[in-house]
Amino acid sequence: MVYKKIKPKKIYEVVSDELYEMIRSGTLKPGEQLDSIQQLAENFQVGRPAIREALSALSSMGLIEIKQGEGTFVKTFDPAIMNHPLTAALLMDQDNIKHLLEVRKILESGTAEVAAKKRTNDNLTELKKRLSHMKNVSDDEELSDKADIAFHVAVANASQNELLISLMNHVSELMTEKMRDIRRYALYSEEMSLNQLYQQHARIYEAIVDQDEAGARDAMLFHLQSVEESLDGVIKKNQQGNH
Repeated sequence: MVYKKIKPKKIYEVVSDELYEMIRSGTLKPGEQLDSIQQLAENFQVGRPAIREALSALSSMGLIEIKQGEGTFVKTFDPAIMNHPLTAALLMDQDNIKHLLEVRKILESGTAEVAAKKRTNDNLTELKKRLSHMKNVSDDEELSDKADIAFHVAVANASQNELLISLMNHVSELMTEKMRDIRRYALYSEEMSLNQLYQQHARIYEAIVDQDEAGARDAMLFHLQSVEESLDGVIKKNQQGNH
């Protein structure tokens, strides 16, 4: 019998779970303002960085809205979709996630094509390193997510196009947050395996090595479309489960 390794939760995850439950149960109601970061830190007896991370996670799920200079407010939501955190994150923020995937397909397929044409030996070394890192840390969720993003940034670097590199760096933070959710939903819903994900990245790398511009573009597009299809599959299953 093989058992899944249980990992201890980070402090911000514990705080996020508690606030999530308060929203789900109606203790915190739509439109209600949360306490200040300082007050929340004192109430939960944790540091302010943990509160900020917890609020960021809830914001990415679409549960709260952080208004600069005003405070943090609970957003309006449908309680019926909140019977599971993953469902909530998917269904409440699926438009934003789909928009991000559209941006990635437009931006990254072209970037991979240019990278195949202009990559240097140093770029190939970096890409190979990132690809190997993805495989080596596949059992560590957080490191695996970061390795995935790092590979895509390395593809942008290989394009030798400062504007493309700048655009990728600009969206990398957003990608790290959102794609962590997308990747987790796709993988742990059995819509996509870790091996499939790795092989898709390997095909992108091989096309860039071969300077196959069309192949690199198509491999990247195939990868991102696969992620999108996996996400759609998860959304449909969750919607069916709520009816």
